[in-house]
Amino acid sequence: MDSKRAAARAFVGLAFLALLAEPVAAQSSLNEQLIRGLNEKLLYVAIPISILVEAILIYTVVRFRKSNVDEPTPTRENRRLEITWTVATAIILLFVGVASYQVLGVEAIGGVTAASNPNAQSAAVSEDFEGAVGPSPSESNAVEIEVVAQKYFWEYRYNQANVSGLSTNDEPLYIPANRTVYLHVTSTDWLHAFHVPDLGLKQDAFPGQYNTIKTVAYEEGTYQLYCAEYCGVGHSQMLGKVKVVSDEEYQQYLESKQSDS
Repeated sequence: MDSKRAAARAFVGLAFLALLAEPVAAQSSLNEQLIRGLNEKLLYVAIPISILVEAILIYTVVRFRKSNVDEPTPTRENRRLEITWTVATAIILLFVGVASYQVLGVEAIGGVTAASNPNAQSAAVSEDFEGAVGPSPSESNAVEIEVVAQKYFWEYRYNQANVSGLSTNDEPLYIPANRTVYLHVTSTDWLHAFHVPDLGLKQDAFPGQYNTIKTVAYEEGTYQLYCAEYCGVGHSQMLGKVKVVSDEEYQQYLESKQSDS
């Protein structure tokens, strides 16, 4: 009886821990919102399955703890049970696949390509590389920024103010909150990777090619930028900041750069 009570308490404890999961706070960007939303959907499947498996494991240990191991009894075939768990697994995998595709197929996660944005306008970039995709005509308020990686820092070129040569060692990358932002990422030497975890942004930087990220940042603040691809002896110092500001502050920043140039 004590063993059964212990098993029941363990099951209730697992269920209670699942219910105590911390509620999701407001997300910092569209990309982060999509990623966290997918994680939530997968948790809705993973937590009940984990509880069920642990309950079966505990029940089995308790139920057969006194079995004679010297004379084990073979398990009888149960075709209905085998069909049930095969079909259940297929349904779970189908759910995971559909949920993942709905997120990975979004421009903000999978990257903006000519196929994903067939009505795109010409991208505002300073180099004539392939891959850059501009906003569609309906996104008249969109911001385009060129992000150039090189050993071992980043440069940002704002087409609105014709500002260039801003190293992460000197200034952060400024983007306005609640506006669509296109980041055209490229490299001048070899492979790097633009990664801002708290904004859900990550994209490879290839030499001679653009990879475009589309995002909308919701929360003003300063976010850490990393190079996520080992690129040499200075890789660990290839850090920077992304500063999400109000639209007014963003315009003031561009105007200050124009006056300095």
